[in-house]
This record gives sequence, C-alpha cells and structure tokens, in this order.
Amino acid sequence: MLDHTDKEILKELLENSRISMKQLGEKVHLTGQAAANRVLKLEEEGVIENYTVTLNQAKIGYPVHTFINIYTKSTKHDPYLSFLDKHQAYVKNNYKISGDGCYLLECRFPDNSELDEFLTELNHYTNYKLSIVINKRNGLTT
Repeated sequence: MLDHTDKEILKELLENSRISMKQLGEKVHLTGQAAANRVLKLEEEGVIENYTVTLNQAKIGYPVHTFINIYTKSTKHDPYLSFLDKHQAYVKNNYKISGDGCYLLECRFPDNSELDEFLTELNHYTNYKLSIVINKRNGLTT
C-alpha cells in the first residue's frame, strides 16, 4: 500500500523524473537519502517501472493525434496486427479492449492526407470509428 509520502514522491517524479534526490526530499519533507531510499523501494516493488522522455509530437512532425476504435471483420486478427507492424511510425499504442470495439488504437500523423491513406488501407482489415484529439488537458494525479 502506498502512503501519502509515496504518493507525493510519485507526483513529483511524474512532473520531473530528473529531479535530484535532495530536491525531491525537500519537496516531500524528507532528507535526500530518505527520498532516495523510498524511490529505490518503489522501483524494487515494481511501482516505478521505468523513466522516460516525453516528446512534443507536434514539434517532431506528428501534430495529428487520433484514437481509433477498431472493429475486426473476423476472429483472425493477424492481418490487422501485420498491418500495424508495417505502420509503426504512426502507431503509439494498440490496446486490446473489452466493450465498444476489439482494439483502441492511438496514432500520430504528420498531416491529414497521411491519416487518410492510413485509414483507407486500414479499412481492408477492420471497420473503425475515428476520434481526433482537439486539445489535451493535463491533470495527472496519482
């Protein structure tokens, strides 16, 4: 079970995973060493799985952000999954889901014409419903 201090540590690390342990300790009212020990424990317990870099997708050439509900046309999903393998540059996440659809596909595209080409080819393998992200509101909590 995570206590209040663990949750505060996670909140701070989500905002800046490069923070020094001394600074982290100051923010959560611990010494730097105590904060480091807590972080190590969270890593060992698998609460913290890894540290990553978040890229500004628009600035690297992929401003069109989409979520696509996928409805496979048959019980054999291999053709769809092979299609995704060929288009990895666009695919950010492919979630197998329950509920409305078989998969939820998150993609980024450089422009609407490439999105259109992708969807035209995708339609050979699946039916889909497209949602385009208009704006992202940050507000992650732990």
